[in-house]
Amino acid sequence: MYYSAVDVLYSQAVVSINNYQKYRHIQAPGWHLGWAWTKKEVIWGMMGAQTIEQGDCSQFKGNIPHCCRRDPTTVDLLPGAPNGMQVGNCCKGGVLSSWVQDPVNAVASFQITVGRSGTSNRTVKAPKNFTLKAPGPGYTCGAAQKVKPPTKFISPDGRRTTQAHVTWDVICTYSQFVAQRGPACCVALSSFYNETIVDCPKCSCGCQNNITNPGSCVEVNSPYLASVVNGPGKGSSTPLVRCSPHMCPIKVHWHVKANYRDYWRVKITISNWNYRTNYSQWNLVVQHPNFDNVTTIFSFNYKALNPYGVINDTAMLWGLKYYNDLLMVAGPNGNVQSELLFRKDPSTFTFEKGWGFPRRIYFNGESCVMPQPDLYPWLPSSSPRLTKTAFLALAIVACAMVAFLYNHLVLDKYCGKS
Repeated sequence: MYYSAVDVLYSQAVVSINNYQKYRHIQAPGWHLGWAWTKKEVIWGMMGAQTIEQGDCSQFKGNIPHCCRRDPTTVDLLPGAPNGMQVGNCCKGGVLSSWVQDPVNAVASFQITVGRSGTSNRTVKAPKNFTLKAPGPGYTCGAAQKVKPPTKFISPDGRRTTQAHVTWDVICTYSQFVAQRGPACCVALSSFYNETIVDCPKCSCGCQNNITNPGSCVEVNSPYLASVVNGPGKGSSTPLVRCSPHMCPIKVHWHVKANYRDYWRVKITISNWNYRTNYSQWNLVVQHPNFDNVTTIFSFNYKALNPYGVINDTAMLWGLKYYNDLLMVAGPNGNVQSELLFRKDPSTFTFEKGWGFPRRIYFNGESCVMPQPDLYPWLPSSSPRLTKTAFLALAIVACAMVAFLYNHLVLDKYCGKS
């Protein structure tokens, strides 16, 4: 959920965008905020942001407004903008952190000077038809709602307070269906106690078909890989993935690594199969019943989400700053990994029937495709299908028993005759 507040003070407006979502963030190239004026307003000047188009300002002579469009779209300034153009919480290139990862950087602000708007709460009208892109679709914004009392501003020395004429709130919500996006990640599972590796389900994020959809993926050893990655569409947000049965840009591998007397260990590997996108400030949300007993996470940040109050079965993981908070494009460096150590709870702990594997996994707020539960690597003793090793072991035991019984009968017969 995104919240925009427009505070109008005379001909000045302060716009703030707050990202209250716990684990969905906006990464580069950043947010785009748009609206439609209700009268004949124009934007004379801006600080901390800019509109992407000036529009037709030919009716003005001499002093030309910053934007004359009836439906302006604004974007954040890039880091390093001149000091005279900066305001607090601006100039991050449109990148907003999620609320759990970094609440300080989950806020963006800019100022605009509005002409033809009036100077009182009776003449100033709220804009309408707000839109928020991040940078693609998916967000639906409601109408502006008046807030009482209006926002108050405190001077830098803290000795004076001024009040806006009027404040409006606009709430924008995200929907994966509105974004018209299919799955963007999938999950593979493995364990130390079973030789079976359950890979991502086939066609998790699409099917590889060079006939109906040519160029949808690229082979890792293709001689044309460099030209495709650096060619037209390089800056596109459309993924260019490595060819695979699952065709997902992101693959998460959960491996039950070891079992100790009082603990058990898991290794998580997140691999980027997308040749076009570096995932900055990525995060992973995992649901597993043993997160109430997690003791050590070796190279990720951790935060319990507790969506069900006292039940702690959902955790958010993300990279350490300047270490692994950037998931590079597909290639040798296109993965991050960590290990998690859990304490065993005798009342609930078991490896049977896939208990050691997660229930759900989300990457950057998108639900990942999980394998079917009946395919999980089960304990050999409870596996519905015998592996080759287990079958061979049973055959050896059976042969040994037959040999033992045969020798025993022969010995009894011999001793009886004597």
